[in-house]
Amino acid sequence: MGKLKIKTGDTVRVIAGDHKGSEGKVLTVLIDKNKAIVEGVNMIKKHMKPNAQNPQGGIVEKEAALQISNLSLINSKGEATRVGYRMEDGKKVRYAKKSNEVI
Repeated sequence: MGKLKIKTGDTVRVIAGDHKGSEGKVLTVLIDKNKAIVEGVNMIKKHMKPNAQNPQGGIVEKEAALQISNLSLINSKGEATRVGYRMEDGKKVRYAKKSNEVI
């Protein structure tokens, strides 16, 4: 499996699927599954059994993972863009291909 171009903390837009058009910050990237969890997108209801952290139990709403291929990075102007890599001053940096700016 290749390197993923989306990292934790990036702002992304969903470009395909049920949640197409919604935006949010990446909370976690699951490299082995090729998925990411985006804040406030793809919410599911999970039935929780009572435990030490949650003595009440009940139904909890949380984010479910989305396929990385359905996400696109958003640059500073708010446009969806692809990500590229280049060397600058001996360091490898990520840049937005649409605006050519370093992320």
